Amino acid sequence: MSVSFVRVDDRMIHGQTCTRWALEYPCDGLIAVNNAAAKNPVLKAAYKSASGKKTFVWSLDEFKEKSAKVLASKDNYFLITKNPLDMEKILVEQGFKPSDVKTVIIGPCNDRPGATKLGNNQSITQEEAEALEKIMKAGYEVEFALLKEEAIGNWTKFRSRFGFND
Repeated sequence: MSVSFVRVDDRMIHGQTCTRWALEYPCDGLIAVNNAAAKNPVLKAAYKSASGKKTFVWSLDEFKEKSAKVLASKDNYFLITKNPLDMEKILVEQGFKPSDVKTVIIGPCNDRPGATKLGNNQSITQEEAEALEKIMKAGYEVEFALLKEEAIGNWTKFRSRFGFND
């Protein structure tokens, strides 16, 4: 499985992910990484049936164990986490390097107490901002886009709102 697309989306797997983004990036299946979903058989089954594609729902530890197989596969997969913290664990802490992917797309992140609203259904907390900063410093572009044509900008546009200036 190689990775053709990397996304943070608080809904993880839904029709928009599978139809609209798959037009932009080749996709044979999806890998959703979330500890809570991986342990919940009902949620896992719901995610697997939502895509219409080959779908894996793994914990962070399972992803770490299987990441070499992911990179070695001939199939293309979307890598999706529910939040920026999990994506930072994969790309920075675990050192996972999807070969051709240089951009992390930030999709829906619900408005929550303590979160800063950046755009429609795109709000992040200070802790999530710190994770995005680490992802950027690891060499990735971080783009906020519910859909490709609705992008609201790169992390560099928003980072000063969270105290990052350099």
